[in-house]
Amino acid sequence: MTGADLITLRAHNLLIPVQGVTADKLIDSFDDVRGGTRRHEALDIMSPRGTQVLSADAGQVLKLHNSVAGGLSIYVVDTSQRYIMLYAHLDRYRPGLAAGMPVKKGELLGYVGFTGNANPAAPHLHFAIARSDNLKDWWKGTPMNPFLVWRGK
Repeated sequence: MTGADLITLRAHNLLIPVQGVTADKLIDSFDDVRGGTRRHEALDIMSPRGTQVLSADAGQVLKLHNSVAGGLSIYVVDTSQRYIMLYAHLDRYRPGLAAGMPVKKGELLGYVGFTGNANPAAPHLHFAIARSDNLKDWWKGTPMNPFLVWRGK
């Protein structure tokens, strides 16, 4: 993550996207190795199944997606259309949520779960931020460590 990106994201004053979780409870899992060789490139925010997942920033829902790895997921782009946020392993979406909808910071998106390849004994939100100049490729971008936004130096 560049210094400019970190300054910009901190200026957005992103919310921790799981209801009731504070910065001191976050553990940096961005550089963890998964599946033997793959870097995690996200922050796992542990919380009981069904805990509310909130939009970290204002923006627009790009895609509701269901994949083998991420399970029920939501991709949201911020209002600058530069940063894409991924909310994955959801138990379910908020009723009525759809691609193209605007969302406000703090708005309910869904609920913590363990869909996809998440461990059922450890429900959590897989939260990722990517910098992108091409919203058509909503699944791509330069990964940025969310932990640094709230707890980094």
